[in-house]
Amino acid sequence: MFTLRNLVRSTAIAGVAIVTAAGAYAADISGAGATFPYPIYSDWAKAYKEKTGTGLNYQAIGSGGGIKQIEARTVTFGASDKPLGGDELSKNTLVQFPTVMGGIVPVVNIEGVKPGELVLDGETLAKIYEGKITKWNDPAIAKLNEGVKLPDAAIAVVHRSDGSGTTFNFTYYLAAVDAGWKNDIGVSTSVEWPVGLGAKGNQGVAANVDQTANSIGYVEYAYALQNKMTYTDMVNAAGKRVAPKADAFAAAAANADWSSQPGFGVILANQPGDATWPMTAATFILMHSDAKDGAASMEALKFFDWAYANGSDMAAKLDYIPMPENVVAQIKKEWMDIKGKDGKAVWAMNN
Repeated sequence: MFTLRNLVRSTAIAGVAIVTAAGAYAADISGAGATFPYPIYSDWAKAYKEKTGTGLNYQAIGSGGGIKQIEARTVTFGASDKPLGGDELSKNTLVQFPTVMGGIVPVVNIEGVKPGELVLDGETLAKIYEGKITKWNDPAIAKLNEGVKLPDAAIAVVHRSDGSGTTFNFTYYLAAVDAGWKNDIGVSTSVEWPVGLGAKGNQGVAANVDQTANSIGYVEYAYALQNKMTYTDMVNAAGKRVAPKADAFAAAAANADWSSQPGFGVILANQPGDATWPMTAATFILMHSDAKDGAASMEALKFFDWAYANGSDMAAKLDYIPMPENVVAQIKKEWMDIKGKDGKAVWAMNN
């Protein structure tokens, strides 16, 4: 069972490495990167090992670390919630493809406030993270939350301290809805935060919010769901109040044109529609097209092929959105660009 306590314990034991399969063997698949998909990669890894005997050694170190490790060829695949552009993919001989989509949610620790009871809009959220709104009973928050008892207490802001694709998507959204954020802070995997306490990984932010009274943070929804954290609703681009649920994430992804960007690099933040969750994101895998170890690359592709075919129900239980079948078909065509030392497509060897 994936819990905040167990995750914090495993992080303490393994440092920055979170191993999602029991034990690491020579034949295990190696990957590193985003913490956003850790809960589903963990579930997939356990089921895949039971089915095939092949384990997954996945280090949830953040998207920035995953990009660095795949570029350095120290892992078979990297994982990032920030999609790389075509030039960067070409420069580093990388193939990129999405695995699942999910939602980024604000989480709070306010005595007496229940999950979904509080609502924020993008501008208010941005001003909290800019340090311009500093108390929970600020008029801007109170106006959105008539009838909710808000404390006259300072807001303890928690943000990511590491290079993070979750931060990239979070700041992309804030820049889209708040001119001050766009002009003064910008969009990146790591920014100069005006206020707040930094924590490493989605798990670090979740732990800090859990332990800090009157705090706010942002995490992938599975972390809030599984650890029974208090999440907020949001006002979306259509001006509608929406809850962070699978159908709201799916609504945000409904109009995505995955073929419009190299490596399927679509950003799903602040999409139109009455039902859409405004901070929806895909998470991506990065693999070298010129594989030094063709057999290892093939094993990784076999794992993701199995996950696309068999992992949708597990993803749905965690409120991730599986990739549509037509997109998976396009992804497998891209896999043919991954070639071994002999110049042959490693995925073709499996078919």
